[in-house]
Amino acid sequence: MEDFDETLFVVWRANMNVLTGSPGGATRLARMMNFSPSFMKLIVAGQRDFNEEFVRGIELVSGLPPHWMDERRAPADVPPEVRRALDEERPFAVFRGTAHPAPKRSVLRGPEPLLSQTEATRRVADLAQQQAEANRRDLLFRKNRELLSQDLRRLERQLGLLQVEPMLPKADELIASDRMSEAAKADLSGRLEQIDKHVKLLHQHVEKLVALLTAPDEPESNDAN
Repeated sequence: MEDFDETLFVVWRANMNVLTGSPGGATRLARMMNFSPSFMKLIVAGQRDFNEEFVRGIELVSGLPPHWMDERRAPADVPPEVRRALDEERPFAVFRGTAHPAPKRSVLRGPEPLLSQTEATRRVADLAQQQAEANRRDLLFRKNRELLSQDLRRLERQLGLLQVEPMLPKADELIASDRMSEAAKADLSGRLEQIDKHVKLLHQHVEKLVALLTAPDEPESNDAN
């Protein structure tokens, strides 16, 4: 074993059980780490030892903050974006290292080339954390866009219930009678016409908003070509 606190080793193993607690969790993490599922299950079960490089690799690959594994965690402590990455087998970095406890040259590879120095590894971890945050913001954006689209479609259905045309025969009968003044008749006719125009205008606004929200996620370029 490498020279580290045995208590910390116990915490690492406990946190691995937290991360792989769902059915098939150990198998999914193994594939993300480029390990065989059977070997990963032995590690999680306490039947195989591992090294700190392996623990840091779990943090990088799953998108966990640096040294997240060093404190005992509960399932509720796992960040949502990390849980999604584990469920979807979507690694944030590539692990080319080993779990063998004998000291070996670190070959963790993330967004940068192969790294071995502590500072360089920290930079990779920071980049992975930034990527995880960017993914979280992207998922939140997509969720809010879908929810707004659903609200607009609901509004579109409600607007479909606002029909002025069925009111026109009754309005014509009132206008043809002698029970209303000319000013009242003109007001009645004009307001119904305005209501019809506004309903149609609202339909157009809703349709354009729905089209806007279903467009690809491509911000407009600021380049002056």
